[in-house]
Amino acid sequence: MRRTFLVISVISLVVSFLLAWYISKNWYVVFGILLIFSFMGYYDMLQTRHTIRRIYPIFGRLRYVMEELRPKIYQYFIESDIDGRPINRIDRSTVYQRAKLDNDTMPFGTQLDVYAPGYEWICHSIAPKNFNTLDHNPRVVFGNKDCRQPYNGSILNISAMSYGSLSSNAVEAMNGGAKIGNFAHNTGEGGLSDYHLKQGGDVIWQIGTGYFGCRDEQGNFSPSLFAEKAGIPAVKMIEIKISQGAKPGHGGILPAAKNTPEIARIRHVTPGTTVESPPYHTAFSTPRELVSFIKQLRDLSGGKPIGFKLCIGHKSEFIAVCKAMISQDTYPDFITVDGGEGGTGAAPQEFSNYVGAPLLDGLAFVDDILKGMNIRHHIKIIASGKITTGFHIARAAALGADACNCARAMMLAVGCIQALQCNTNRCPTGVATQDPKLTRGLVVEDKKLRVANYHKYTVKTFVELMGAAGLGNMKDISRSHIYRRISLTSMFTYEEIFPSIRQGALVNGAVPEKHKADFAFADETHWGWPNLGSWSEEGNKEKIAAS
Repeated sequence: MRRTFLVISVISLVVSFLLAWYISKNWYVVFGILLIFSFMGYYDMLQTRHTIRRIYPIFGRLRYVMEELRPKIYQYFIESDIDGRPINRIDRSTVYQRAKLDNDTMPFGTQLDVYAPGYEWICHSIAPKNFNTLDHNPRVVFGNKDCRQPYNGSILNISAMSYGSLSSNAVEAMNGGAKIGNFAHNTGEGGLSDYHLKQGGDVIWQIGTGYFGCRDEQGNFSPSLFAEKAGIPAVKMIEIKISQGAKPGHGGILPAAKNTPEIARIRHVTPGTTVESPPYHTAFSTPRELVSFIKQLRDLSGGKPIGFKLCIGHKSEFIAVCKAMISQDTYPDFITVDGGEGGTGAAPQEFSNYVGAPLLDGLAFVDDILKGMNIRHHIKIIASGKITTGFHIARAAALGADACNCARAMMLAVGCIQALQCNTNRCPTGVATQDPKLTRGLVVEDKKLRVANYHKYTVKTFVELMGAAGLGNMKDISRSHIYRRISLTSMFTYEEIFPSIRQGALVNGAVPEKHKADFAFADETHWGWPNLGSWSEEGNKEKIAAS
């Protein structure tokens, strides 16, 4: 578009000037108008703050004109359930305003329907904390008894998004923002690229089923390559991706159009081909082998924090992993719980919509099981899945999260306008494309500041929410602090919706009725729920009792 504009503007100026010189002086008016528009277009291409205007000179201004034609309180994207009923509204302009340091206050009070089912709120205190006395940069230490290089991380970090799915400029801007704001940037399963390291931000290296960046010629895990890259000082933690909330049970997909020679070099694959990661890991095939793999990675990395990411599916499988942890006395330093509502640029719609437990359900379950089996103190929990606001952090913390990861909000901060072109290589803002004609519009030096701004003020808002609730620490919030409306006359706390399990309760055999079957079929030696089709409580009473 930039080159087209240059050609058209030059031709138009030359033609109008010649017509004015040889035909009629009236053409000087046309020449003057074209000259003004040309200078506006040249300015658009040279400025660094607005990606759309850099890529689409003159025409890109129409987007900002349309935004000004309507009040910002209507700039919501609405998530709906299968019946089309709105269950939550997230004001995406809040992300833009925080990123740009614009005023993010809102006139006329609450814009949500507070009497609609699904509306949530946090209880405030008559004796709130003084905001000025609170720690506006809360941190959490990742690292248990076997970790030799613990990491002191932020409570809000950039969730997994691969280079290849995102452009090099977008990755570099996010990592630059992480450097400024002192928080971490997850690489996604696409491998550790130069752009994750160039700005010097802290990195969480994610290892997926494709083992990109640490794989041999056959695509299997390579201990030597892993050890080489895990030793890079910027790599603070390593995350094994077992499943992704947006498409659990489905491997990642890199379209051929995005698989450039550079990306192929980073991932150790053939360029110009569609790369589909296997849906399962080949480095381990049982819960016990997963725990052994965690120990292997910790040893190879020099004792850095090792964790895994999953979306909850069969609950018995997660319980089996916990049993394997206890029997081997080896624990991950963290577990990232992803929700089925997580986003992606490449997944079958049925997987995005109907596979995997939502974040709140999965998060509450993981926290309960770890506490009930008395191993929670070894493991930090990270929540991932549409975390956008300070309230979302508070809600996740109430269900047991020690920290949160967010992806789409960080994409919005670097300029994403949700054009829904992520899987086409035609992202108009240069965020999710490898087309250099589009990526040049995203200026790293500008966008990294916006990422840092968004992080800073979202964490600040969370801390103020804690203060309003009379809490001085993230660990103090409980499920009783969050309410959810069920109907016009009924509302419950999260404690009532997700009844918590007492510390060590499951060790003493007090397994809740709803988890008895899950514990009965939690087997350290294999995945899955055996004889699922023929299972009945009546026919398996002895096995359930034994659990």
